[in-house]
Amino acid sequence: MRINVLQHTPSEGPGSIVDWAADHGHQVYIYHPYQFNGILPTVDDTDLLVILGGPMSPNDDVEWVKNERQLIKQLLAQHKPIFGACYGAQQIAKTLGYQVLKAPHKEVGWAPVYLQSNKVPGLPKQLTALHWHEEMFEVPTEAQLLFTSDLVHNQGFILGDNVIGLQFHLEPKTINVRTMAINDGQYANEGNDLHQTAAEILQAPVPVENKMAIDAIFDFLTKTN
Repeated sequence: MRINVLQHTPSEGPGSIVDWAADHGHQVYIYHPYQFNGILPTVDDTDLLVILGGPMSPNDDVEWVKNERQLIKQLLAQHKPIFGACYGAQQIAKTLGYQVLKAPHKEVGWAPVYLQSNKVPGLPKQLTALHWHEEMFEVPTEAQLLFTSDLVHNQGFILGDNVIGLQFHLEPKTINVRTMAINDGQYANEGNDLHQTAAEILQAPVPVENKMAIDAIFDFLTKTN
């Protein structure tokens, strides 16, 4: 299987998704459209699409941002699996015709999320996830709410058996958290309703359950569970 990853900032990589792919013998290709002239994979070259987070918004009037949604639309039409984290989940929702809005709270740091659907086997009722956002998606009416948090209700959705979008991050490993915190830590220090500094975010260990949850999600999307 060819897994195409759209990465939108150097500080937010695929983390444990790459480990899951290696465990299953899949090939990972990472694209950086924000840096390399909007280069994207084709739908024919994509068996599974991963859309990571980033500082941009789906509402930005940028050509490659719009082109990403065309790719998502084509993959949806072919019923191929798609996973979106943060901005990536927002892009999926926007592709489906739903709004990306200012969230009622800016969440940056570690905070619990609560499972709302039992559709994905192996997901625990609660996880401590890494949040790094101030916008949120509308949950598509054709999808199910998958997660909520204390501050922002729309934290995840599942569409059919092949699309999952999460407003938060389960994929970061320790090295990814360090990269986010040292390079984008000022974002945590400004108007953050979780009231965590970059230093505090760094001090918290990555929960082992998050890797297990990523495994469960990608097993579900690829029907390997």
